[in-house]
Amino acid sequence: ATARTTFVEEDGPLTGRLTLGVIPSLAPYLLPRILPLLQSRFPELQLELRETQTRQLIEDIKSGALDAAMLALPVAEPDIDTMALFEDLFLLAVPASDPRKETARVAAADIDQSRLILLEDGHCLRDQALAFCATATRVRSGAGTVFGASSLNTVMQMVAGGYGVTLIPQIAADVERRDARVKFLRLENPQPGRSIGLVFRRTSPRKADFAALGEVVKESVGETVAKSTNKKPG
Repeated sequence: ATARTTFVEEDGPLTGRLTLGVIPSLAPYLLPRILPLLQSRFPELQLELRETQTRQLIEDIKSGALDAAMLALPVAEPDIDTMALFEDLFLLAVPASDPRKETARVAAADIDQSRLILLEDGHCLRDQALAFCATATRVRSGAGTVFGASSLNTVMQMVAGGYGVTLIPQIAADVERRDARVKFLRLENPQPGRSIGLVFRRTSPRKADFAALGEVVKESVGETVAKSTNKKPG
């Protein structure tokens, strides 16, 4: 009986070594939510993490250096499969002194792009923020501050200091809102956001592991995001 139990545990989902990549605008906000669950439910899991930008994560998955990665979808690679996990809405982070109330809805055209602080080139969050601002009717070419940060936390410190505004994902806002020097405004419908998913090689034999990991992510994030956004479908 003991031998059979050991066999089942070793062959169950999320046992042994798993290498996982996470984008920088997600890792510090998502990992504290999912790691305790993973450790308690899958004690035999040996998780190895790498935090870097999307382009490098994709290359590492294709080369076999990583088993999977969590990043913003879509990913247009024929050899890679994707699994959608959750939707992450964007909010506008502004200094607490901003005269607008937190119940205000902000349109893309209302964002002062001369004060927009973004992550440095290469971060997908930068590209997504620029794409949203491009929906404004009057977008100046090259608009936006020249300051570029390698972490979202640094951007938020700039906003807190009154140097500008930024678009921030909901999952990050849940943590950064602890700073009383900033506040967060919701954007007009349809609210922009990003779709977070798990990506892995199409030929990977570990699909059951990825499904189990995906369920942990959905459980730890879904309820919190839904509660904080208070957004009804439609």
